[in-house]
Amino acid sequence: MTKKIRVRFAPSPTGGLHLGGVRTVLFNYLFAKQNGGDFIVRIEDTDQTRFVEGAEAYIFDTLKWCGMVPDESPLHGGPFAPYRQSERKANYRQYAEQLVIDGYAYYAFDTPADLEAMRTAYKTPENPSPQYNHALRDKMRNSLTLTADETANLLASDTPYVIRIKMPLNETVSFNDMIRGEVNFNTSQVDDKVLLKADGMPTYHLAVVVDDYQMKITHAFRGEEWLPSAPVHLLLWDYLGWKNEMPEWAHLPLILKPDGNGKLSKRDGDRLGFPVFASDWTDPKTHETTTGFKEHGFLPEAFVNLLAMLGWNDGTDQEIFSMDELIAQFSMERVHKGGAKFDYEKAKWYNHEWIKRKHPKELELSIQKYFAEAGITVTDDALLAKAIELVKDRCTLLPDFVTQAAFFFQLPEQIDIAAVQPKWDDKKNMFFNELIRAYELSAVWESSDLETEFKEMAAAHQLKPGELMLPFRIMLVGGKFGPGVFEIAATIGRNETVARIKKVVVLLHL
Repeated sequence: MTKKIRVRFAPSPTGGLHLGGVRTVLFNYLFAKQNGGDFIVRIEDTDQTRFVEGAEAYIFDTLKWCGMVPDESPLHGGPFAPYRQSERKANYRQYAEQLVIDGYAYYAFDTPADLEAMRTAYKTPENPSPQYNHALRDKMRNSLTLTADETANLLASDTPYVIRIKMPLNETVSFNDMIRGEVNFNTSQVDDKVLLKADGMPTYHLAVVVDDYQMKITHAFRGEEWLPSAPVHLLLWDYLGWKNEMPEWAHLPLILKPDGNGKLSKRDGDRLGFPVFASDWTDPKTHETTTGFKEHGFLPEAFVNLLAMLGWNDGTDQEIFSMDELIAQFSMERVHKGGAKFDYEKAKWYNHEWIKRKHPKELELSIQKYFAEAGITVTDDALLAKAIELVKDRCTLLPDFVTQAAFFFQLPEQIDIAAVQPKWDDKKNMFFNELIRAYELSAVWESSDLETEFKEMAAAHQLKPGELMLPFRIMLVGGKFGPGVFEIAATIGRNETVARIKKVVVLLHL
C-alpha cells in the first residue's frame, strides 16, 4: 500500500516571514495537494531565547493570506498533536539517552568558559574557528574522557550537561536529493552537534528527526542552507533505527540578491526599497515595522505566482499561474539547482498582470482600504466598480488606484494649468464655454454620444479634436493621466463634468 504523502513546514517563531520561507511553504503545499497528501505546519520553538511574541500568529496570518491553509498545525489541530516542539519536550530525552546507551552520543559537561577556552587554546591560522569534533572531543570534559563513575556522579549531582552526537571518523554518508541527485558527506568534516540542551530542550537536529518520524512525514523540503546539517540527520535516522522511514529530501535553491551575489536579506530590501517579508512585521522589542508585499499592494495570487517562478518553471513559456494550475503542473524535478535572482520589477509585473485579470468586485475591499487611508470617502459601490474597471490596466500595485482613480470621487486636488496655459486662446475659450452649454442640454449621457458631440463642435469651431483633448483631460482629472476622457465624463456624470470644465475655464482667465 502506498504511503499517504505528508509534508511539513517547520518555522521558528522568531520574526517576520521572509519570502524564501513562503516559497518553501509553497513548494511543500503544491506537492502535497498535487498528490492528495497532507500539509503540516509544526512550530520549531525549541530555542526559547529566540522566541518572539506574536511571530507564530503572524506566520498563520501570512499563510492564510497566501491561500495555503495547513491540514494540521497548532491552530488547526490534528492526529499528531501537539504541533509545537516546546509542548513535545517530553518526547525527546528518551531518544537522546538511547543514543548515549548505544554509543552514538555522549554527555558533555563543559561550561561556557570551557568552550571558550577550547576555541582560544586550539585556534591556529589553519583552524581559526575550532569546533567540538573528533579531533577535540578527547580534550574536553565529557563521558568519553571521564570514567563511568565520574559521569554517574556528575549526573547524580545535577551538573549541567548537554548530549552531543558522536560523529564517526572519516565515513561517507549520502542520500538522494530530489533536486540535486546524490549528495555525499565526509563525517570527519562535521562537528559533534548538540542534540539535547542543558535545559532539557532538544536542538533542531534531534527534534526534526524525532518529529518527522512520529508525524509520519514522507517528504522534507527545506532551503539549501540546511545541507550542511544533513549528515547529522542522516546518521540520526540510522542510529535510531528508523532509516527505512526517513523522508525523501529536497534542498531548495536560495533566493539571491538582485545582482545574484549572495542570499537576499531584509537589509537588501531596506537598501534597495522593496519588501522581502510577506506582510508587515513589527518587532515587539524595537517597535520597528518592516513593510511586506501585502501592504505594498501585492495581490496574494501574484505573490504566490512570483514565488513559484523563483527557481521553478513548467518547461513552457507560461508565466501566469493560478494556484490550481500550479498544483496541476508543479514538479520537484523542475526546480533548479542554482539560486534564483530576485527581480522586484518582475515581481511588480506579476502583480500588474493579476490586477488586469481581476473582476472589479474582487478588488473593491482592498482598494477601499487604500482610499480610506488617503482620506477619500467612497460610498457608491457602482461608481467604485466602474472606476476600477477603467483604470486597472494602469495600476501595478493596489495603492496606484488612489493615484489613478481619486478624481472619480473628489475634485482633483491639483490642476496642471501650466500644461494648458501656453496654448490657450479665445477660440478654445469659446469652444469650452459652448461645450458647457451643450453638455448641460444633452439628452443622453453616454461616452460615445459625448465624444460625437465634442468632435462635431470642434469641427464647427475649426479646431482639431487633438488640440482640445489635453485641456479637457486636465479639466476632468487635473493632470496628464487617466483612461479615455469621454469614459471619465460619462462616469462622473453631467453635473460634475460641467462643474469641472467651468472651474478650469475660470482659472485660465485669472
